[in-house]
Amino acid sequence: MKTMLIRNGRIVDPANDRDEVADLLIIDGKIASLSEFRKFNSGVEEIDATDLIVAPGLIDIHVHLREPGFGWKETIESGARAAAAGGFTTVVCMPNTEPVADNPATITWIKNRAAEIACVNILPTGTISKNLRREELAPIGSLMQTGAVAITDDGHCVQNHELMRRAVEYARMVGIPVLDHCQDYDLVGNGVVNEGYWSTLLGLPGWPAAGEEAMVMRNVLLAELCDHPIHCQHISSAGSVRLIREARARGVKITGEVCPHHIALTDDAIQNFETNFKMNPPLRSKGDVDAIIQGIADGTLTILASDHAPHAQFEKEVEFDAAPFGIVGLETELGLFLDLLMHKKRAITINRLVEMYTVEPAKLLKIEAGTLSPGGRGDVTIIDANLDWTVNTREFESLSRNTPFGGWKLRGRAVRTIVNGETVWELSQTKRPSKVVATA
Repeated sequence: MKTMLIRNGRIVDPANDRDEVADLLIIDGKIASLSEFRKFNSGVEEIDATDLIVAPGLIDIHVHLREPGFGWKETIESGARAAAAGGFTTVVCMPNTEPVADNPATITWIKNRAAEIACVNILPTGTISKNLRREELAPIGSLMQTGAVAITDDGHCVQNHELMRRAVEYARMVGIPVLDHCQDYDLVGNGVVNEGYWSTLLGLPGWPAAGEEAMVMRNVLLAELCDHPIHCQHISSAGSVRLIREARARGVKITGEVCPHHIALTDDAIQNFETNFKMNPPLRSKGDVDAIIQGIADGTLTILASDHAPHAQFEKEVEFDAAPFGIVGLETELGLFLDLLMHKKRAITINRLVEMYTVEPAKLLKIEAGTLSPGGRGDVTIIDANLDWTVNTREFESLSRNTPFGGWKLRGRAVRTIVNGETVWELSQTKRPSKVVATA
């Protein structure tokens, strides 16, 4: 019987309104009551978590694992390792693979592959439309029955509002949320950067904030009409925050997520035409960044995520217009959010940050995760919220290195990731204090 005892950590478990220094026991991959510990005289793995945060396993709701079809960018195995290195025990993978995850066979393949080689929990999503063409609905009921936890055409956006309405209605019937990449193609056109000063100065096609906000408003209307959750992915503009805030105030089932790059950077970062600053939606203005941080602080935006989008080096080493959108994020997002939201901006507490990575995504997806309740899965993330470290892309577990954050000095990161009672990743002892040790 495998037993792990995490001693003296600050247990932050928002699902149970728990914040205290205590011990945590895991037996056979499940959280157990401390009263069970008296049964064991030996063979217990003990971890000293003094001065560390012991949190439920973190969940990233927005990850591209690229497999099947694009294994030179990332695989399920390497992406899972990157997730573990970032402190994540569960990731939700997007369906824009090859073949597209618009059918039960591909969903089954992803689940089976993950069960064989992934060191963290992998939850697949299915598409809204067949082959991501936004013309005909995918078999939503079959996708859910096979194991999809949500539907999304991420990387694409359904432009036909009637088709989107029917998708939301079908999703309501089978009980899964709709995740949407908000982009009005007519407004955005061939835009590659935020429409504004820098797009004009550099001569790059502009991507106006209205191109996101128009679809956020569409989703607010459909969520209200259908009385079903729609989750707006990677919110980047002040207008989107305002629309979501107003809708939630009147009870509409609309949520939004934030990625670290949309609060860590502004569009002035593109002035050297560095393609690792190219993402969709694009980096926006300081006013947008301030509005997003305010939206996090007041509870308008409820989920933190990475939009981990790996690309090989040769794909990014082209002209800015021709480069693919996206950056990797699994291994840097927690550090960025801890550093920016907690230490620098003081916008939220560690309790709220953990809640946005656990309770909120688990509630949206209706999954059994994000809690340290006895009997629950033994998924735990141990965090040193005050650890100073430097991002070193050469040490990434991900196959790709397309990040603008190489060399950044951050404060706070995960130091151990535990899945089903087993340590799947641990920060090297040479890079942190020696207080977290495992002993037999």
